Amino acid sequence: MPERFHGVTRRNFLKGAGATAALATFMPVHSALAQDNQLEIFSWWAGDEGVALQALFDLYKENWPDVEIVNSVVAGGSGINARAVLKTRMLGGDPPDSFQVHAGRELIDTWVVADRLQDLTPMFEAQGWMDAFSDELIDLISTDEGIWSVPLTIHRSNVNWYRPDVLEDLGIDGPPSTWAEFMEMAPAIQDQGMTPLSVGTNWTVQHLWESVALSVLGPEKWAALFNGELSFTSEDALETWRAMDDVLEYTNIDEDAASLSWQQATDRVANGDAVFNVMGDWAAGYMIETLELTPGEEFNWAASPGTDGHFMMLSDSFPLPNNPPHPENARNWLTLLGSQEGSDVFNPKKGSISPRVDSDTSLYSPYSQSAAEDFRNDTLSGSLVHGIVANENFMSSFADVMSIFIDSRDPQRAANAAEAVAKQTGVA
Repeated sequence: MPERFHGVTRRNFLKGAGATAALATFMPVHSALAQDNQLEIFSWWAGDEGVALQALFDLYKENWPDVEIVNSVVAGGSGINARAVLKTRMLGGDPPDSFQVHAGRELIDTWVVADRLQDLTPMFEAQGWMDAFSDELIDLISTDEGIWSVPLTIHRSNVNWYRPDVLEDLGIDGPPSTWAEFMEMAPAIQDQGMTPLSVGTNWTVQHLWESVALSVLGPEKWAALFNGELSFTSEDALETWRAMDDVLEYTNIDEDAASLSWQQATDRVANGDAVFNVMGDWAAGYMIETLELTPGEEFNWAASPGTDGHFMMLSDSFPLPNNPPHPENARNWLTLLGSQEGSDVFNPKKGSISPRVDSDTSLYSPYSQSAAEDFRNDTLSGSLVHGIVANENFMSSFADVMSIFIDSRDPQRAANAAEAVAKQTGVA
């Protein structure tokens, strides 16, 4: 296991087809031969998140102007709705040309194990990508049999967003470095009629929990939850729910959280109605591109409390299904995604950092530049909510665990429910 990464790794340097054959098969073909000359891309990047995807589509059209791009998007935070639609299509023999999937267990245990994807090892070898992407990332998209997707993003999950002017008005010196510090400042924030920490619909609360859990467990025990070494009913794991219960006391969880999208929960901070919001760094893309706020001035960031020096990561990637309807166009799409140009067109608008080691960081916001530095130096842990450390069945069922906890606020019930799900889905 790479020393810096605490999570599920599947590293395998594979010996696929030779580079010469790979070039003939996988290099871009500028005269698309697909029957309808289309390219269908399936994702959950709708609305505000669609800006970055459109920039990538525009770049594709510059290179292959005769191809009609079909943007099959299914809205819903973290891909909850999209994954259900995709599964129906894939199992029904109607795959898109390529689709968004989180690297890690979501990719491997859903689509690779089911033998629904083509091995991209020849493409990686032909394009020089074995050196372009980090070892940790290639681990997450590989098995003993191949490399299965092209990574497009590196996102950070454990980010605490805030407005510096709001902290100054409240007499708060800076964001809390621990949850204990947050608890100390939260009552005074409430006395001012503000929400200390905004949350939204169920998955955003799960997202908050994984940052709380990382602060309680640390990277090694966090990884141990998902490799069978630490029970979800252990005292360590139970403490994550106790801490979560304390944190939720200072949120809008009992008010309107269930009706808020992640953007609306972030808006609470941008509008000055809430002070903090723990959300992935797609929030940076949203605040810069949609809300037109200046990073470092009109909004700021820190690692979520208790996780400084730890980078909870996720990666959006795109595979090549078996029998895609427009195979040449699909391969050209993947080649574009993996290129430096494609990566640096998309990620600055998305709020993510490039997965390539040679990215042009001058194109990125101050937030993304700081995130890139942290990614190089921090201890890495995989996100649960965004597919790295657990299979899709566990991820889906964990929403029920969170519902049980939100309704009962009983740490033991939540721990018992999580352990039952872990056993049912093969995580434990």
